[in-house]
Amino acid sequence: MVRALRAQGLYGPRFRDVLPAFVGVMAAVCVVAAVLAAGYRAAGIVVPVAGVAFLALVLTAAIRHSRPGARRRLGYYTPDELLELDTQQLALAVARMLRRDGWRVRLMPAPDRPRLCARDAAGRRIDVAFRPVAEPLPDEDQPHPHPHGGEQASPLRLVVHRGVFTARDLRWAQRERTIRLLDGSALRRWAAGARLNDLLSQER
Repeated sequence: MVRALRAQGLYGPRFRDVLPAFVGVMAAVCVVAAVLAAGYRAAGIVVPVAGVAFLALVLTAAIRHSRPGARRRLGYYTPDELLELDTQQLALAVARMLRRDGWRVRLMPAPDRPRLCARDAAGRRIDVAFRPVAEPLPDEDQPHPHPHGGEQASPLRLVVHRGVFTARDLRWAQRERTIRLLDGSALRRWAAGARLNDLLSQER
């Protein structure tokens, strides 16, 4: 019965699967205990009390940030969470990822085609569009105007797609100097913590 459950992935990990993590945890506990003991011998009870309080704060913050809601608000999404988002929710997720990377973001909702307008600390601008294919539709509006003062250089236009772009999409983007395509693979890496600048540099 155990072999049958394991074959179906229902029995759980074997001891040898969890042994490395168990050894790592035990080693970390021993190191912390040794440090607190040394601090107690050197400076008295203040050091272990302060150390335990600090560890409690760190663990509390880690647990809170690891919760799905808190993690998503910080701009981190799992691949499964990305698949569950509709277009509006995907736009919100990308806005959070941009803010995580240091961009100031303005979300412009629309029933089917929400857009994002973002600017970073260096003054660079980016327009983000969401659609199933990169080829612009005949009735699609051009990128919205930026009512910012100063220079009015053309902003970078980023097309976000959870799938794979076709060869026609890639040719369309190559004809435009300010177009970048972000497919599902790159989107998942971005949602996991990669920076947008690194992903765009790899794309070119």
